[in-house]
Amino acid sequence: MDINAIISEVTKSVLEKAGSAPAGKDSPDAAPAAIKTGDGADYGQYIDHTVLKPETVKATLKKFCDEARQYHFASVCVNPANVAYVASQLKGSGVKTCSVVGFPLGASTSFIKAAESTEAIKNGAEEIDMVINIGALKDREYDVVYNDILAVVNACHPYAIVKTIIETSALTDGEKVAACALAKLAGADFVKTSTGFGSGGATADDVRLMKQVVGEGIRVKASTGINDRRICDEMLKAGAVRMGTSKGIRIVKGEIDP
Repeated sequence: MDINAIISEVTKSVLEKAGSAPAGKDSPDAAPAAIKTGDGADYGQYIDHTVLKPETVKATLKKFCDEARQYHFASVCVNPANVAYVASQLKGSGVKTCSVVGFPLGASTSFIKAAESTEAIKNGAEEIDMVINIGALKDREYDVVYNDILAVVNACHPYAIVKTIIETSALTDGEKVAACALAKLAGADFVKTSTGFGSGGATADDVRLMKQVVGEGIRVKASTGINDRRICDEMLKAGAVRMGTSKGIRIVKGEIDP
């Protein structure tokens, strides 16, 4: 498989189509029931309740787990050192434990990312959010990026799903397309916009572009800056089905910033 040739062709094709598409066009099939009904309870399914600050203590973790159980969030997303505790708090709740890997820089070796994933799963993680090798992507070392993602996918499947963080704020549109295409080739389950530690967060335009690349086989997670119901709705309409945010309660309650 000539990965470089595949990615170059996909990137060219997607960018040509994006250039001819009407600006701001939403994904044709991305109008979840929550948007149509306005039922706040439905929004919980889209939320990865996220707490990744280095100073996070157990009291904060417990609070996030209690909130996730109350509002029926999809997951609680934490650093690897906190996975076992969070998994114990969420046991039997239906809320999944999510761990970040290679976070936030993506600059760990593939071996370490895979090992980190394996340990997180042993400690109770059911979802893994891994950061790609951003430098290799920008150098167009597509085989390096592909194998990096594949190492984590192989470590996780079938025990946990993989969300591939591409850090959109650091990339050109062409690089975003290439990153998503590589994630799809490697068998990832999601592509995700941001770590929250970069220079920017999710935009509806980025989500639309990412969804255009991956199609129906892979889902899109929007992360960073999803602070109220209005922004959440924008991301859902653009094609995202998960939101990485610490503001999930505001979203469920329908709160909107002035």
